Amino acid sequence: MSSAIVAKPPAKQPAPGRRRISLPILLLVIAGVLVLTSVVRLITDADGITSTGQMSTALRLAVPIGLAGLGGLWAERAGVVNIGLEGMLILGTWFGAFAGYQWGPWVGILFGILGGAIGGLLHAIVTVTFNVNHIVSGVAINILALGATRYLSTFAFEGKEGGTSKQSPPVESLGSFSVPGLSDWLQDLNEKHWFLVSDLAGLLGGLFTDLSPLTVIAVAMVPLSWWVLWRTAFGLRLRSCGENPVAAESLGVNVYKYKYLAVIISGGLAGLGGAFLSLVASNIYLEGQTGGRGYIGLAAMIFGNWMPGGLALGAGLFGYTDSLKLRGGGTNVHALLLLLAILLVIGAIYLVWRKRYIPAVITAAVSALMFAWYGLTDEVPNQVVTATPYVVTLLVLSLSAQRLRMPKADGQPYRRGQGK
Repeated sequence: MSSAIVAKPPAKQPAPGRRRISLPILLLVIAGVLVLTSVVRLITDADGITSTGQMSTALRLAVPIGLAGLGGLWAERAGVVNIGLEGMLILGTWFGAFAGYQWGPWVGILFGILGGAIGGLLHAIVTVTFNVNHIVSGVAINILALGATRYLSTFAFEGKEGGTSKQSPPVESLGSFSVPGLSDWLQDLNEKHWFLVSDLAGLLGGLFTDLSPLTVIAVAMVPLSWWVLWRTAFGLRLRSCGENPVAAESLGVNVYKYKYLAVIISGGLAGLGGAFLSLVASNIYLEGQTGGRGYIGLAAMIFGNWMPGGLALGAGLFGYTDSLKLRGGGTNVHALLLLLAILLVIGAIYLVWRKRYIPAVITAAVSALMFAWYGLTDEVPNQVVTATPYVVTLLVLSLSAQRLRMPKADGQPYRRGQGK
């Protein structure tokens, strides 16, 4: 009798580019970037890059981006691509300003959420019920929102205390607050310009200074979304619809219901971001004030690998680069050229260590160009400052593309009972 020993096949190892970054490594990377930023601040005397005011402005600009990205996260975790985030933001700005002007800012917030949720409902009907391509539906929502708000403004705002077909009358402010004692102490520490300590104080000071109540609510949405999606039965069912809807249906999950709920919640979160723009950022609805933040929010979601924590980090990065336009833009962006050049050198060294020589050479060449640009100029043009958030969006997506893992059934058509 012959016998054979069947060897167990070795476990498949993930590709190097697919390995997830652990939390300790991520925190170490963030700490390293902060140290390098502090070094650059000392070299360039650009104290504004880590000032409390800069960080506070960055947080305010990051909120609508983060809420739009969080809306995209909810939809895509259920398997629906939501390119219509920009349109839902627009609906949130209009409905928020309309109701805020009539009945006060808190009612405006509720109507902003409702306006975005209406956009989400339309997107869900078209994509889930009628199985229309998600990208086509999202683009249609964006166009529809832009045209509808222009049309509605002619009836709701024209001739009323400075309102026109493109803007609303001023809306009452929600007000702002700073954390007593802590805010002043961190600001004083930041103004001492000590190495690293003052930079940390500026970063933390921005989280406790000149806050809107809506900012606090928006920030709370990130951990709340994580808890609902990853720690509740509702979230497990919703995510199963984005991973394998056929298997989810076989286990008794009403896939259509969860997709609808996810996309409506997605629109509501984007609408809340729109309400923030018209009620907090400017106290007025103005046509075009979203400025593509829905698309940047989508980029933040992708950068964050469809996870709330990474999304928040991406929104903060984009909010920071956007804030450079408002506070010492040319000088601060010029200083950040040096930081980018140093980071590229580190990246080139890492690529050499990984024996990826051609990308390493390209990275080193770009780094040399950044050093030359920094050394030959004293300030960058305003056009570069304006384009910085969008350039950063492209760079971040291109550098993080190899580590992305979207839900498996994201954007795929689904019909009830198709697994039978």
